[in-house]
Amino acid sequence: MTSAGRRGLVVRLSLDRGDPLDVTLEAFDKAKLGVGDALAPKRMRQLLDLDADVRVRDAALNLLSYRAQTRRELERKLRARGHDADRIEVCLDRLQNRGLLDDAAVSAAFVRDRLRHRPRGRQALRAELRGKGVDANTAEHVVMDVFQDEGVTDRALAEEVAERWVTRQGSAVLAALLAQRSDPDHARAQRRLRGYLGRRGFRGEDLRAGVARAEALAAERSR
Repeated sequence: MTSAGRRGLVVRLSLDRGDPLDVTLEAFDKAKLGVGDALAPKRMRQLLDLDADVRVRDAALNLLSYRAQTRRELERKLRARGHDADRIEVCLDRLQNRGLLDDAAVSAAFVRDRLRHRPRGRQALRAELRGKGVDANTAEHVVMDVFQDEGVTDRALAEEVAERWVTRQGSAVLAALLAQRSDPDHARAQRRLRGYLGRRGFRGEDLRAGVARAEALAAERSR
């Protein structure tokens, strides 16, 4: 008998011994089995191998249908679902050869989305891509290319991030930011701002430019 479920069409095989066996119809067809055929051990292993291949591929395609993912992200999720590591690698190679897995394209889309909605400096963006399993060389080139295409710099982004930070602060924090350097509240406000910028990948001159922009905007708001 056959039945359709979340994972597609499956065939339930009634065996002479043991419980019935559910396999994908695709695997059943590839094994060239028919009703009443004997399932010798060798043929059973072939059927189960085919079924496992179909299931890992379908699981991968299902995950990709929700959003584009890096190869490493997809591998982690498939492993978490209990699929065999070697079988996953073969599946991912096939998907990559078909153009369904492209770390560079996924990374570029991710960086562009970050720049538009949650700006980060180059360092933070490279780190995020590395966390997604993107190799260092690809991460470096993707960030460089997207920054060039978008016409942005770390300094401009640091100033933008600092501006957003200022708009979310209350009057007390902004007043502290403009207070005398000897004022403890000033030191706390500076630490908060610098920490915020630092966690978003800004360092050195770029971070200082962000702080200067925040102070200038705070001064404008206090007038």
